[in-house]
This record gives sequence, structure tokens and C-alpha cells, in this order.
Amino acid sequence: MNNKITQLFAIKYPIIQAGMIWCSGWQLASAVSNAGGLGIIGSGSMYPDVLREHIQKCKEATDKPFAVNLPLLYPQIDDHIKIIIEQGVKIVFTSAGNPKKWTSHLKEHGITVVHVVSNLKFALKSVEAGVDAIVAEGFEAGGHNGREETTTMCLIPFIKKNISIPIIAAGGISCGKSMLAAMSLGADAVQIGSKFIATPESSAHQNFKDYILNSKEGDTQLTLKEVTPVRLLKNEFFDKLMQAYDSGYSTEELKELLGRGRAKKGMFMGDLVDGELEVGQVSAAMDEIKPAAQIVNELVEEFNHAKNQLVKIHL
Repeated sequence: MNNKITQLFAIKYPIIQAGMIWCSGWQLASAVSNAGGLGIIGSGSMYPDVLREHIQKCKEATDKPFAVNLPLLYPQIDDHIKIIIEQGVKIVFTSAGNPKKWTSHLKEHGITVVHVVSNLKFALKSVEAGVDAIVAEGFEAGGHNGREETTTMCLIPFIKKNISIPIIAAGGISCGKSMLAAMSLGADAVQIGSKFIATPESSAHQNFKDYILNSKEGDTQLTLKEVTPVRLLKNEFFDKLMQAYDSGYSTEELKELLGRGRAKKGMFMGDLVDGELEVGQVSAAMDEIKPAAQIVNELVEEFNHAKNQLVKIHL
């Protein structure tokens, strides 16, 4: 699988593990990188010293390329960027903010920059900012998402038509067949999050992993558009949100209900009642915990099998 993305990142397979807060530490990132994909450390849930520790441990655990996901709205963004440069990180995925502010600074230090978008408008802004590639994320994805609710199948060809830099498809991709579909639509690689939560290497709490495996179709929903759109797995906290909407809560009241630390409480501490549980629609198809390397290998095998089967189809 030699293409623009494998060449850009110097990896074996065009498979990227999403940098998910509270789930993507050095153990998961190094495991995916060692398996031939690109592992990503999710820095959005880390204090600066914790990020430094995870980068150092990841460098000890793998000699393969890995990246750091950097939410641009993170309050200590300056400290994170200093640590990323200091530690010699070669690839950064930016998200949740304007890529124009930091892209040139990162690239001046020899860092490859990728930005996550959910619509064409921000894809074009990312190209203008000088990023090396973009992640185009459909609304099937877990966690923070786009207000437009554009599906991956619509988003990828729309963006592909308008930009020339490499595109990484994200949202609703859980197997080799969906990987092939995304790449047939114009993507050069896929980014997968939810599938990697249910791995031994993920730093997500076991309660959260088990809850995901027991989820069914329709058990996730995009909500909180007034604050910041996020796809959540339904639980008692989600029910409180729905009741708040029914009661006509204002944006400020919704923010107050959300409070701070909900994601940590749910995903990292395993509070399935009051925690925020971020996961994508593909959770309904997940039924077992697998090592990260096994997931990467199965994706590659399924992709190749599906591609071979497709060649046999004659219209």
C-alpha cells in the first residue's frame, strides 16, 4: 500500500489511529505504529508534563513514526507546542481551532502538519494555512464533530474535488470494506478511533470498553450543537441532556449542566452514569476487545480481500 500518505508519514499502511482524549496514550500509539500504521498520542487530556512523559515512553516503545494530536483550543497550547518541538515529534495532527495560527511555526521546525475538518470551508482554510494533509471527518465519528452532519461518504468526494493535498477519511470506518470504500471515494488513508478504544492498549476505563461492546444500533447521537457538537453513547447523563433540551435550556444552562471533567469521568474513570461517553456509530458493530496490532492486520487483510472481490464484479 504505497501512496501519498504512506510516503508522507513513512509508514507501511495508510491506517491512522485517532488521537482520542483519555484513550490514546503512548501504549496505544506505539502498538499501532509497531503494527505498520500511524499511532497518535491524544494530548488534549494531558497536562504538559504528562504529554512529555507519553512522548518519551512512545519513543522508547517504538522506532516507527508516531504523531501527537493537538487540539488548538487547549488552554496550555504554547507549552504543548514547546514540548512537541523539544521532544522531536515529527508529525502533528491539529484540531478544534484555526490551523493558520500554528501551522507555519510547526513546519519551520520540520514538523509535518495535518488538520482535522468536517466541511469543505475548513478544508480550504487548512490548505491556505499550508498543512500537508487533512483529515475529513464525517458525522458518524465519535467525539467532537461538525454541525453540518455531513456523512463521510458525502464529505470525501466533495473535498477531493476541491483540494489536491492528501485526504484521510474518518468517521464510520471499522473494517477493510469501509476502508476500501473511503479510498475509492478519493481518500488516501483512513483514520479510525472507536475501534481502537476497545483494545488492551487503550487507556480508556474497562467499564467504558465493556459498555461500548454492549451498545446497539442507534445508541449514539450527535448533540450539544449549541456548545460544541459531540457524538455520545447514551447513558443517564445523555438522558439529562435530552430532558434539558425538552425544558428549553439556554446555551449557558447547557454549559453549566455539562460542567467540567465529564469526558474524563466517563471514559477514563469509568463512570457510566454521570460521565460523557464519546464513541462513533461503529460501536454497534464492535463485540470484542482485540489487540491494536490485530485490528491493523485484520483491516489490511479485509481491505485486500474486498479489493480482490470487487475486481471480479462485472456490470
